[in-house]
Amino acid sequence: MKAIEISHNQECRVIDIDTPASPAAGEVLLRIEYVGFCGSDINTFMGRNLMALNPVIPGHEVGAVVEAVGSGVPENIKVGAIVTCNPYTNCGHCASCRRGRVNACQHNQTLGVQRNGAMRQFITLPWQKVIPAEGLSSQVCALVEPLSVGFHAVSRGAVTDIDTVMVVGCGMVGLGAIVRSALRGATVIAADIDDDKLALARRMGATHTINTRTVDVHETLANLTGGMGPDVVIEAVGSVPTYQMAVNEVAFTGRIVCIGYAKSDALLPTRLFVQKELDIRGSRNADPADFNAVIRYLLRGECPTDQLITRTIAPEQALDTLRWWSENPGRVFRILVKF
Repeated sequence: MKAIEISHNQECRVIDIDTPASPAAGEVLLRIEYVGFCGSDINTFMGRNLMALNPVIPGHEVGAVVEAVGSGVPENIKVGAIVTCNPYTNCGHCASCRRGRVNACQHNQTLGVQRNGAMRQFITLPWQKVIPAEGLSSQVCALVEPLSVGFHAVSRGAVTDIDTVMVVGCGMVGLGAIVRSALRGATVIAADIDDDKLALARRMGATHTINTRTVDVHETLANLTGGMGPDVVIEAVGSVPTYQMAVNEVAFTGRIVCIGYAKSDALLPTRLFVQKELDIRGSRNADPADFNAVIRYLLRGECPTDQLITRTIAPEQALDTLRWWSENPGRVFRILVKF
């Protein structure tokens, strides 16, 4: 069967690998229809993702159809059903797993990163990782995982309807955080350097937008929050300046939720950790409740999914597309590969 393989030296090719046999007990065979390229994949391609295998079959944002099921699979996972998947593993023994926070397993292996992923025609997974999404198309299913990561960050920030939330970065994950914050009734301030992304953020629930390249962020936030600053700042970029902005601008006794991986360590004003009595919280991956919440949101039909899909390509177009993306990083939400 056909699969895509990428290497750390900007190589990408279509390869032929064995088609999975019939699923074993407890397994589900999926026929892949759409898989999304995400930020971790372009970083692998550019040699910046040291967590990834080299080479690796990428892909953990999945829209698929159930092709076959093994014995012991629950009846709600039926042949022909449209599904997505939870692409993370958990060991069951580390501190995170023992606390029930399996999304942050110390030994997690994400599809397409630490293990070969779903950018292939067929894949077999344990049934526990298969998420039925009746009512959604397989194309839209490929958007569920990245939005779920943003939803999870909002849960980590304990956002409520009395909060003002600033989301820094309006890529797919940041947009997920904007949607979930708005659904919880919060006032949402979206911050980015791209006006087109900010316009989409408004459509998806942001009350206010800030182009951090063209305005005084501190003064603008002061005007929007009565001088208090946002109660919650969700950092969804992963850069030193945006981490510094989060600490400087969050309200006293506020919460900062960190999603983005900065490429270098940030020098932060640690005195503000104490003076503001801040809660600084990491947010990693997503859990089943986040996936289900995203599916419920998408079923409402309010999400402008057409604007979230930058390109849909064939496997043979992957190399040229990754080269284009590496030269135009700010222009991409999601690129879907159609099998």
